[in-house]
Amino acid sequence: MTATTVRAVLFDTFGTVVDWRSGIASAFDTVAARHSSRLDSVHLADAWRRRYAPSMQRITSGDRPYTDLDTLHRENLTSVLAEFELPFETSEADVYDLVHAWHELAPWPDSVPGLHALKAQYTIGPLSNGHTALLLEMAKSAGLPWDLIIGSDLTQAYKPDPAAYLRPAAILGLAPAEVMLVAAHNDDLRAARDSGLATAFVARPLEHGSDQSIDLEAESDWDVVADDIVHLAELLHPRLAR
Repeated sequence: MTATTVRAVLFDTFGTVVDWRSGIASAFDTVAARHSSRLDSVHLADAWRRRYAPSMQRITSGDRPYTDLDTLHRENLTSVLAEFELPFETSEADVYDLVHAWHELAPWPDSVPGLHALKAQYTIGPLSNGHTALLLEMAKSAGLPWDLIIGSDLTQAYKPDPAAYLRPAAILGLAPAEVMLVAAHNDDLRAARDSGLATAFVARPLEHGSDQSIDLEAESDWDVVADDIVHLAELLHPRLAR
């Protein structure tokens, strides 16, 4: 792979472009304050996130038809609230606000400047498990300068299903090798590479907090390994260097 063979640079979004953990913990704090209470918000955010992949696996395996991420998040939140006894009863407004918090996650500090740099040379967009409405609201909220958004509702597939990687390339009229997936998760990149995409690892050592023990470094010979998205832009196209 050379940078000149890549025409579209697409991004895993949750964890790679935006900081889901801080945003969801903050949403739990906001709900707790509404009830004059306090929660172990980070613990709840982590528990909610742990249900993320298993809920999509049922769809990837064919056990369940495609269902968008808002629905899965709501179902998973119901399980979390049933498992942990909160010191107050959550209202429908609380549940809505918590689910909607996934639409309004803040970007990592390097994300927006790095995306703007890449946009000067490449078509950029998310390659995410989020559906189009979610990703569009996130882009507006976080200032993500995507050229296009191809949500999972359009591909009807969740990663690591090969269709989740190949259908965006087909929609763009590109060969898989002309599309690069950027992710902070080695397993996502493995599936992308198996589908023929170019790959770039961006380190997010605080995605799961200061005690993170996974995805601290590249675990394979990905096409590009970068410290952050600004660094990625520099590596892919030196004239974009700061």
